[in-house]
Amino acid sequence: MKLEYPIGCNIILGQTHFIKSVEDIYEALVSSIPGIKFGLAFSESSGPCLVRCEGTDSELKDIAAQNVLKIGAGHCFLIIMKNAYPINVLNSIKRVYEVCNIFCATANPVEVIVAETDQGRGILGVVDGLKPKGIESTKDVEDRKKFLRDIGYKL
Repeated sequence: MKLEYPIGCNIILGQTHFIKSVEDIYEALVSSIPGIKFGLAFSESSGPCLVRCEGTDSELKDIAAQNVLKIGAGHCFLIIMKNAYPINVLNSIKRVYEVCNIFCATANPVEVIVAETDQGRGILGVVDGLKPKGIESTKDVEDRKKFLRDIGYKL
């Protein structure tokens, strides 16, 4: 099942286990990057079994909710971020007590591998991006290092 989100956005797809996760993940994001623009959705897997949503950007919040509803797996969460990178928030997300697993943190196209039983659905894994086309050349190494400097991650 292919995730749909705006070009240029980054996502984090994971698994958590408690309704309070929505508030705790929200707090982890806003305390990591002041002014961050994101949408967050969480699939509750007991009680009313609703997709719970929060965020600082209503469009990204809606897109996250639609993706989580489409996945249909219990206790999964999806964060869609604009103008922010997972590297800046990932450790904060991992430190949220309810978070069990991170499947991916990427800006690449993502396909989610879902299993379905009589009880419900679960995420088995993800396909994150495309397969390798070869091994980097000296020029590719230079380009990679330049890119990291251009986006401010290296001097």
